Amino acid sequence: MSVKYRNKRMKRITGYLLMVLIWGLPGIGAMAQAPGQHGFEIMKNLDIYSNLIKELNQDYVDEINPGELTQTGIEAMLESLDPYTNFIPESQVEDYKFITTGQYGGIGSLIHQQGDYIVISEPYEGSPSDRAGLKAGDKILEVNGKQAKGKSYDDVSAILKGQAGTSVNVLIQRDGESQPFAKTIVRENIKIDNIPYSGMVDPQIGYIKLTGFTQNAAKELKQAFLKLKEGNDLKGIIIDLRGNGGGLLNEAVDIANIFVERGQEIVSTKGKMADKNRSHLTMSPPVDLNIPIVVLVDRSSASASEILAGSLQDLDRAVVVGQRTFGKGLVQNVVPLSYNAQMKITVAKYYIPSGRCIQAIDYEHKKKDGSFGKIPDSLIRAFKTKNGRTVYDGGGINPDLITKSRQYSNLELALYGKYFVFDFATLYARQHQTIPAADLFEIDDSTYNSFVAYIHGKDYSYKTKSERSLEDLKNIALKENYFDAIKEEYDRLKSRMEKDKQEDLKKYSDQVKELLKLEIIARYYYQRGKILATLKTDPDIFDAIAVLKDKEKYAGILAGKYVQPKPEIQVRSDDEDDLPIE
Repeated sequence: MSVKYRNKRMKRITGYLLMVLIWGLPGIGAMAQAPGQHGFEIMKNLDIYSNLIKELNQDYVDEINPGELTQTGIEAMLESLDPYTNFIPESQVEDYKFITTGQYGGIGSLIHQQGDYIVISEPYEGSPSDRAGLKAGDKILEVNGKQAKGKSYDDVSAILKGQAGTSVNVLIQRDGESQPFAKTIVRENIKIDNIPYSGMVDPQIGYIKLTGFTQNAAKELKQAFLKLKEGNDLKGIIIDLRGNGGGLLNEAVDIANIFVERGQEIVSTKGKMADKNRSHLTMSPPVDLNIPIVVLVDRSSASASEILAGSLQDLDRAVVVGQRTFGKGLVQNVVPLSYNAQMKITVAKYYIPSGRCIQAIDYEHKKKDGSFGKIPDSLIRAFKTKNGRTVYDGGGINPDLITKSRQYSNLELALYGKYFVFDFATLYARQHQTIPAADLFEIDDSTYNSFVAYIHGKDYSYKTKSERSLEDLKNIALKENYFDAIKEEYDRLKSRMEKDKQEDLKKYSDQVKELLKLEIIARYYYQRGKILATLKTDPDIFDAIAVLKDKEKYAGILAGKYVQPKPEIQVRSDDEDDLPIE
């Protein structure tokens, strides 16, 4: 048994024993005796827990911390269910408030951990940190007089956040300046827009980037759409949901309502409790029933994004373009607990108009090793859209037109992951007061050569798949006593691969230039500028425009002339951390 698995198993066992602490809270214990609630098992484990915690408190060699021990158990217990059922201690309530409202109290800046320090990634445009003069690349030395070096991202983030109107003191070290400087920043209610950019990508095609489904997302999208219609000869609209991990279900319904009739069911939910079985209908008059729509999706489009994209697909109201979506068909409610804590709990599954649920991972049936599998192929069913097109459940939303996702080379991942792209952009911004407009700025050869010189001698090493395979070959040959016979060929191959890696800066220069361009643009034009810059080179945008301009093809897709392939389910492991937050 691996150390990782053993630790995970022990954590879950601890969680099982500690779960009765929740049931033992005032008023909850009575529920354990209710019919159908496995009352005897719960009361038995309450007794086991009572004795266990008593013995620990009395005899354990060190002092125990009941709060930490309990939270570890709670989190382990919930981990055995699904990734979306979470305990929210009082200290994290503000973070979950941000997920649903798009607001939090703070200085308004993205931060990241780089070595021993927390660094400003990007101040939000017009935020308190932006007005105070903080810049991307600034290193936080102290917060409120306390040293920040060695502190975690969570520690520093918790201090920077706080009630609007209160102030926080930060000591900053900026590259190129010999002495640190202090700033006092008054916190405000920071509101993150659901729509960071909207505009025309063609004289007749509009574009709206939707990054979240927090409160007022539908109102914001409606305003953006009407604004595009006012001053343009609008003949089609692109709604970009790529990277959008979801949010409020009702906002997805209200956005769909902009383009479909009142009284149309967009999504229904079905749970164990009768009050969770609901049908969500459009309630308002539509804004535009006829304008052609393309919805862009990718692997990270999840939950509310899938409700919106899937409902418009099922109703044959839009063509979906991109890559298969994440596959989250579960609904969560947030319920209050004692001492200002909360719990986000999965209460139902959702079903879009064709009747399909797009949940991709089967959390109901656990494997013997504690992991979860995919929805079996034998259980994947075909459904029909309003026009009779065939669509499938059990694997996210499969686009009507599938495009290739952007593949990053090992070189790009190494340069970006080790912050060399970020740090060079910081240096560039210090040396250049201005740059051309976001949609005009490009990385020329001179700038790229400066970057190559900047990283010379720095460690951006990485292993290619070929190198890992060669290393595996060596290990097998050593084990079987064949390595001496192939050593000469092995050394020659290894040397050739290392030489090829040195050529990667030339081979992947266009891709690295793109990374540099976007990072530098963010220094001057923030997130809006980055989005604007990508519109010129984004192949999915080109495909979306082409579909909207080809009326015959657009109509043909919605009429079922193009057969949608059955989704190829690629299941993420139980340990992956890219599950979208809702």
